[in-house]
Amino acid sequence: MQWYDEVLRREKHSVLTRDGSWTLFSKEFGESYHSDRDGALHESLEKHVKSAFRFVGDRAHLTILDICFGLGYNTLATLYYVRQHHLPVKLHIISPELDRGLVESLEGFEYPREFAAFGPIIEALSRDFYYEDEQFRIEILIGDARQIVPQIRESFDIIYQDAFSPRHNPLLWTREYFAQIRDRIRDDGVLTTYSIASAVRMGLHENGFNLFISSGDQLRDWTLASPQILKGLTQIDMVLKQERNPNARSLRDADFLQA
Repeated sequence: MQWYDEVLRREKHSVLTRDGSWTLFSKEFGESYHSDRDGALHESLEKHVKSAFRFVGDRAHLTILDICFGLGYNTLATLYYVRQHHLPVKLHIISPELDRGLVESLEGFEYPREFAAFGPIIEALSRDFYYEDEQFRIEILIGDARQIVPQIRESFDIIYQDAFSPRHNPLLWTREYFAQIRDRIRDDGVLTTYSIASAVRMGLHENGFNLFISSGDQLRDWTLASPQILKGLTQIDMVLKQERNPNARSLRDADFLQA
């Protein structure tokens, strides 16, 4: 089964989200890069950046895997948060991205004013897929994340699991994919995702992640996952959920890949 369409990939249109920031709608995947209800910037800051930094933000060095780069909101929101709070942390961000043309077009995208200071960074990324200074190192790896992640040698403190939804891009949400992710996250690392789907949580659980529910003002609930226990969050009892719904199962590669 073919999940990617290079012709449709070029067809996108702008969408104004609830917090006043812009995103794009992808015809290839049939959905927007961000929730128009939650707001592109608000969603990135709350569901990903602040959620992760709550648990690992005191480290001197952080490695982050941003799945996938898209419009770069999660990466840029991370830089914004670090600078806003004057954190001395050094960041290394690696982000797979299928759509080369999108990255090359980002210099002309209408980002929120919070990202105004990052013009030179956006320009470098759109041209070279790479940026580095004394505090930030950012690498965009063009290609399929399923092929890229196993080749990465770094271990990550944070993983932003922010691909298109399981309904539209299931291969980045299967049990086998999450096995790759588990190999790359540190034992004290944190994974963030907007998804609360039971199949997604099952796939994470089956790969040794503890799961937690998080919520915020004017936001729908989201999921945090970690090999360790995250204190201060409500843990999801996956064993109990399996007992109550024995037919619940994770997504599997075999469901979508033809032999």
